[in-house]
Amino acid sequence: MTDIKVIIPAFNEADSITHVINDLPKSVSEIIVVNNDSSDATVENARAAGATVLTETKKGYGYACLCGMDYIAKQSKQPDIIVFIDGDYSDYPEELDKIVAPIIENDLDFVVGARKKSLREEGSMTPQQVFGNQLATFLMRLFFGSKFTDLGPFRAIKYESLKELKMEDKTYGWTVEMQLKILRKKMAYTEVPVRYKQRIGVSKVSGTVKGTIFAGVKILGWIFKYSLK
Repeated sequence: MTDIKVIIPAFNEADSITHVINDLPKSVSEIIVVNNDSSDATVENARAAGATVLTETKKGYGYACLCGMDYIAKQSKQPDIIVFIDGDYSDYPEELDKIVAPIIENDLDFVVGARKKSLREEGSMTPQQVFGNQLATFLMRLFFGSKFTDLGPFRAIKYESLKELKMEDKTYGWTVEMQLKILRKKMAYTEVPVRYKQRIGVSKVSGTVKGTIFAGVKILGWIFKYSLK
C-alpha cells in the first residue's frame, strides 16, 4: 500500500484547520500541521483533530514546508508520496485521491491541482492572484516550455523526487521554485483539475497589498533566476 503523508503549513488557521484534517482521506498515514507561529488556537485544534503538530517560529510558507520535510527526513521509514495542502480550507481535501492517482498509476513524479475557472467558486481567488498566476505560468511556458497553468498549493510529489529538488525558498516563492526545478530536472508531471472555494478567514498573502507585492516579487525572481541559468 502506498504510504502518503500530508504537510499543512498553518498560520492562524484555528477556524479552518479541523475541517482540513477531518476531510482528508483515511488512507493518509500521517497528517503533519506545521504551526507557523500562530497566535490563535491552531495548535490545539490541529492536535484535537489527530494531526502531528510541529512549530516553526520563523514566519514564511517555505519555512513551514521545510520544517515538515525535516521532520519526515528523521523518521525511520520515509513515505512514498508527500502531499502539500493549505490550512485555510479553500481546497477540497477529499480530492487528495485524484491528486495522487497519476503518481500511483502512471509513475509520475509530480501532480499539481489546477484551479480551473469553471471549478472555482466566485471570489475564491482575488484578481491579483489570477493575474499573478497567469503571468507566472505564461513566463514558465515562454522560458521553459512548461505545460503548467497553475501554481496551486494542493500538490503531490514522490518523496524521492522531492528530496532531489533540494528546496530552498523560505517564503512565498516555494510553489514556483518546486515547479521550476521539476521542469529543469525534466521530471514527469501533470495537472489535475480541482475545485476551489473561498477560504475561511483572511489571506495572509493576497489579502494585503504588502503580501501580494512580496509574493509577486519572489515568484518572478525565481522565474528570471532560472531563465538565466
